[in-house]
Amino acid sequence: MKFEGIYPPVITPYHDDCSIDEDGFAVVLERLIKAGVHGIVVGGTTGEYYAQTFEERVRLMELAAQTIAGRVPMIAGVGSIRTEECIAYAEAAHEHGAKAILLNAPSYVLPTQHELAEYALDVVRAVNLPVMLYNYPARTGTMMQADFFKRISHRKNFAAVKDASADPAQLRMLACDYPNITLLCGVDDQALEFFAWGARGWVCAGGNFLPKEHMALYQAVAVENDIAKGREIMAALLPLMSVLEQGGKFVQAIKYACTLSGLPAGPARSPLRVLNKKEKRNIEQVLKTVKKTFAKLNS
Repeated sequence: MKFEGIYPPVITPYHDDCSIDEDGFAVVLERLIKAGVHGIVVGGTTGEYYAQTFEERVRLMELAAQTIAGRVPMIAGVGSIRTEECIAYAEAAHEHGAKAILLNAPSYVLPTQHELAEYALDVVRAVNLPVMLYNYPARTGTMMQADFFKRISHRKNFAAVKDASADPAQLRMLACDYPNITLLCGVDDQALEFFAWGARGWVCAGGNFLPKEHMALYQAVAVENDIAKGREIMAALLPLMSVLEQGGKFVQAIKYACTLSGLPAGPARSPLRVLNKKEKRNIEQVLKTVKKTFAKLNS
């Protein structure tokens, strides 16, 4: 498949007791599809996969497949520490019609680049699906470096990479040395730079509640090649991106912004805790400001 456009990593709505709100999950998916997103990532970090059981993660793949019904591609996150479990998630993704899988380095393990490559190759040997690699060393502790890409780039399965390293040298290396692997933005406040370097898409958590605004940046820079227009849009989005990262409460902030936008979201699962009044107020204010700014840009 071609990885081009906006791919929100969908949230997992919970009831107050933190059980999965299956009806709410369908509502969020429908809103994204109607907004015109190019694909949906199920089981990403924003979806809190790390706090879910094997059965819950597979159930979310099933629910997403039923709701999406082939209208947009579903990419299923299969990250896990154990290779065998990662393969089991990939098999479930294939069974439920995922068009691709999202694969990150196993957290905490700190494999070598050779070991990391074998881990990724073991998955695609077991399940023949396109892969969106996810490079996020701040979360996993392991950087997907040049040696890793040299070892895996011969396999066509490795079709895209979402880079969240925030390393400009890494961005340039991927753009220049691996044009066969589609580059996707994974650092929200660097989206303009990613598109300027040829990124074809953006996996953006803020797309859960502001999909059209995120698509506007993609359209301006990646499609129309209008850097000046892209700067205006990026400037409008930057205050939001800053407040979402406040105090390391990214998932809670995303879910609260979804709630403010009329979407079912619920709390984040433990060990995460609720936002305080000041944090909520900051999100409320910046969301209003972003919407007003975009209204002026479109007037």
